[in-house]
Amino acid sequence: MKLRWYSIVIDCHDVAAQARWWADVLDWRLIFEAGDEAVIIPKDMPADLDMEEPVPVHRWHHVPPGLVFVPVPEGKTVKNRLHIDLAPHLQDDRDAQIQRLIDAGARRVDVGQDASEVTWTVLADPEGNEFCVLSSRDR
Repeated sequence: MKLRWYSIVIDCHDVAAQARWWADVLDWRLIFEAGDEAVIIPKDMPADLDMEEPVPVHRWHHVPPGLVFVPVPEGKTVKNRLHIDLAPHLQDDRDAQIQRLIDAGARRVDVGQDASEVTWTVLADPEGNEFCVLSSRDR
């Protein structure tokens, strides 16, 4: 018996805005939106996996996870216990990617990292959820 990493759920106040922000950041697509939930998936996920038909078992473990956004009444009060790491490709300009995220509404945050000793940058999305931009890599 195997389990598949199905999704990461992000608590937020504005479900639609957060889903659209992350879809733009990741170049993903919004596949479901209601008042109490929004779901984004990789843009290159095969279209036949969006359908309501069951995914064949031989493909089940090859479907990448999505991001699900759900509303919560409380605000964020402490550092995330789980966060998303993003990485640019070696051919991309990492600093330009960070600036693109900031221009889109992210902000730099200090969670105790020593900027002179780490190879990542900690940012927060428009609702304050921390995520990291790692050093550039090719795998």
